[in-house]
Amino acid sequence: MDFTLTTDQATLATALDGLAERFETKPTEFHGFALVDPELERELAEAEFFDIALMPELGPLSAALAVERLARLPYSAEIALSMLVRPHLAGELPRPFALVESGRPGRFVTTAKTILVIEGESIGVAHPSPEMVEPVESLFAYPMGRLRTGIAVTPLAADEASAIRKWIRVALAAEASGLLHAAVASAVEHISVRKQFGRPIGTFQALRHRMAEGAVLAGGVRWLALKAAWSGDDGDAALAALHAQESATRIIYDVHQMLGAMGMTLETPLHLWTYRLKALLSELGGRAGQANAVAAFCFDPARAAD
Repeated sequence: MDFTLTTDQATLATALDGLAERFETKPTEFHGFALVDPELERELAEAEFFDIALMPELGPLSAALAVERLARLPYSAEIALSMLVRPHLAGELPRPFALVESGRPGRFVTTAKTILVIEGESIGVAHPSPEMVEPVESLFAYPMGRLRTGIAVTPLAADEASAIRKWIRVALAAEASGLLHAAVASAVEHISVRKQFGRPIGTFQALRHRMAEGAVLAGGVRWLALKAAWSGDDGDAALAALHAQESATRIIYDVHQMLGAMGMTLETPLHLWTYRLKALLSELGGRAGQANAVAAFCFDPARAAD
């Protein structure tokens, strides 16, 4: 597996960096939880970035790279499902996408034109009208909403549902990777300037070790997410999602400790990544769900024989 960028991928990365540049910092007047700018999604759609995975010279690996890069922005936008899951569904389904599991509130539900509805092992597709959704107040740094009962859901065939679940895991891992890297970078910036006992607290060895661990964990999430997008393997996707949710639990705790009381204020941007990570922790059954998938796809002798 060679992750050296091709000429097309390097061009894509440059274009994404140029687009993301205007969205890199949190507005000083914003003191809320979900920072959203419709302009970001509009520009991504106009430049056809949501169709990266469908382009033969780019494919799902490039889409995962794009999701990971854009997740590092303080702005939240419906990107991961559209870039990594939508291309694997039959037909040209309208975006934005959202995911609703077992009737719980989901991210971007109020603006979604296509909703993936998960009940146990089954997955269906719904196209809600405005009256079928309602916003939900939440501490998560995403716009959250609930799907009302009674909406028509078209179930996917079992094999298609299994494939879509795999790509949801890849999307989860790629998005979590970007969020984790941004959270670690935010904490590093803080401890580099915050002084105690006459020197930056980042010079203390104990903090350095913990931040190094966080960087290693975040790096592992990134490489596993990219490998899963490259291979399209169920086991790789399950491992990537499991490591993403496991690492997020540890890193969220550490980076908020690094910022102390500042990490609990809305004036710092840290929560714009960590509170999004908290929403991802419960998706697809959480860590237990991913662990069961890893056991099934990586250690089941019957599957291995196939």
